[in-house]
Amino acid sequence: MIPRAEHGISRKDVSDAALRVVYGLQNAGFAAFLVGGCVRDLLLGLHPKDFDVATDAHPEDVRKIFRRSRIIGRRFKIVHVRFGREIIEVTTFRGHHEANNRLKQVPTREQSRKLDSAHSHAGMTLIDNVFGNIDEDADRRDFTVNALYYTTDGFNLLDFHDGLRDLRDRRLRIVGDARERYREDPVRMLRAIRFAAKLGFTMESETEAPIRELFHLLESASSARLFDELLKLLCGGHAGETFRLLRSYRLDRILFSHEFAEENTAMDPADRLVTLALRNSDERIANGLGVTPGFMLAALLWPPLQRQSRNLDGALNLARLGECAERVVLAQSSQTTIPRRISNVSKEIWELQLRLQRRDRRSVNYCFNHPRFRAGYDFLLLREQSGEDAGGMGEWWTNFQQVDENQRIHLLEQVSARPKRRRRRKRG
Repeated sequence: MIPRAEHGISRKDVSDAALRVVYGLQNAGFAAFLVGGCVRDLLLGLHPKDFDVATDAHPEDVRKIFRRSRIIGRRFKIVHVRFGREIIEVTTFRGHHEANNRLKQVPTREQSRKLDSAHSHAGMTLIDNVFGNIDEDADRRDFTVNALYYTTDGFNLLDFHDGLRDLRDRRLRIVGDARERYREDPVRMLRAIRFAAKLGFTMESETEAPIRELFHLLESASSARLFDELLKLLCGGHAGETFRLLRSYRLDRILFSHEFAEENTAMDPADRLVTLALRNSDERIANGLGVTPGFMLAALLWPPLQRQSRNLDGALNLARLGECAERVVLAQSSQTTIPRRISNVSKEIWELQLRLQRRDRRSVNYCFNHPRFRAGYDFLLLREQSGEDAGGMGEWWTNFQQVDENQRIHLLEQVSARPKRRRRRKRG
């Protein structure tokens, strides 16, 4: 137990909603702690995006205390407590359990209701609703730097696995035996990559070594969960370093339906665009701007889309582009499920690439009034920066946006005045 004077966490840096959840649970007679990434980030002087609370209250107890809450999850039940637009995630202390119940496939809803725990024959945890005490919960945490608990009762920090020392040494160390923990939940390998990139930490050798050996276990994780992790990996502000680590540990082979060209070779412009997009997203986040998942997906899948397009007989048009886009998205969905609301944004960005290169008044007006215009324009600039020939339309569209309304009309008149190809009259 580390007193307040030695850890430096202040309540003023904690979300009001998170404090209301902690005090609400304590007033109801339960223990409640801030835990995980929010505590880690506060100790590092960062501003946590989310706050998680761990408690000995069961999900049904939490649900009764907070009116605006709901229980989610089948693999492990948690409670989301809503305060306006902010959601506080509340988890019950997890306990140890024997891996007696072994299932051959993903559990059904009926099995999830009847069983507290279940594992696959490979050792992956399928159901994990065994509740315990805080000591057991700390043993079930993934990394030592995430096994730190902050209590408002005395404002102490509880450190079960020397996590504070690892934090100060900038070292990422898994709790327990790495091979066993990765078999329980292969997604922990992706989390190790994400934290190493985000925090700039060095992975301890025993934490790092099994990843190259066991990366294939990620194939057993659900494609929907892999997509959620992929978004965290690439939209967290450290996409460039994350992507480098994914390739270094061969995890990209599990996450993507296609291979990326090595950076030390003469890359195709489409592959260079991926590198530029990752760098651009990191710069935007560093400047307090957002990143659209659909834009990132459009960049990551641009290389296979370009290769599909080159294999077509004849010129590329919107209909053919749509067919290629559908095939590329379907192939990627076999690796990571892509929600249609995100894949549709990517497809619109790709469609705009054809339209933005057309020099006619109708296309210009269509593009400029399109809700995805800005994303399509930014993508066009990335294509040109990567070395692709877009007919100089990136500069044209930049000028078009910078001039006033009268000058835009003049630019449109110039476009409309371009000589049109005369159609041959059929002889009858």
